[in-house]
Amino acid sequence: MELRHLRYFIAVAETGSLTEAAERRLFTSQPSLSRQIRDLEDQVGVELLSRSARGVELTVAGQAFIDHARLALHQVEAAVEAARRAAQPAKQRFALGFLTGQEMTWLPRAMGILREELPNIDVTVSSDYSTVLAEGVARGKIDVAFMRAEPDYDLSYTTVAQEPLVVLMPSDHALAAKSAIAPQDLVGEPFIAMAEKARVLRGVIDRYLQRAGVQVTQTQEVDNPAMVMSLVASTRGLTLIPSYVRNLMPWSVESRPLAGEVPMIDLSIGYSKSNTSPVLKLFLSRLSELAE
Repeated sequence: MELRHLRYFIAVAETGSLTEAAERRLFTSQPSLSRQIRDLEDQVGVELLSRSARGVELTVAGQAFIDHARLALHQVEAAVEAARRAAQPAKQRFALGFLTGQEMTWLPRAMGILREELPNIDVTVSSDYSTVLAEGVARGKIDVAFMRAEPDYDLSYTTVAQEPLVVLMPSDHALAAKSAIAPQDLVGEPFIAMAEKARVLRGVIDRYLQRAGVQVTQTQEVDNPAMVMSLVASTRGLTLIPSYVRNLMPWSVESRPLAGEVPMIDLSIGYSKSNTSPVLKLFLSRLSELAE
């Protein structure tokens, strides 16, 4: 079994189509991809994918296999990254990742911890979706990320802050006259929900609305803060979002706190226990300084 078998299998499973996986993800021919999948199934000894008129779906065995396949690829990529670092020991690289928008608050604090080490390390900074950051940490491309505690990755998490959710609305919306918004105020309003890529946030919102006994009228799904605010302004929809987004709001959007029991969402730092970077060890030992 070779690594390409795992990559091909994951691509087909994620796209649900041999043709799309071949043409758009793997840049190979569909017959060649089919042969590779058959070779993999022969080696495993069971059928991993079922083919039908609807496309390609994972079998029960395939569902059990895919998580291990992803983990194996992540470990290989982490090993490659570790080898590359070891080949250039003169100056270490330390990669910080931030959930988009959170770098405004947390980057200065993180750099404060690293200040004494800066002459000896190259620091890189990126911002992205939480799931993308988790993947980067798992693959060894990011040393530590300020993100959500994504459950599908074998990472360690430490909570550094809790944020309340607030209601976003157009600045001229009738509810903007209120100092706080009750969950019942959301009923009947067009509601912009979080997409699956923002699964941790979506889970917090869904559980809050369920506890409040509120059923919203979902009109859109989105996972990017900038797009959330654009849709709020253009479609006159409402949404729930962590309070840090208020730092990014244009004039056309207002926020209001929720009345009563306010839902909170954790901001965590995620890192891999297998990462032996001494800079990471230093950073983790001084986490208490982040709150200062």
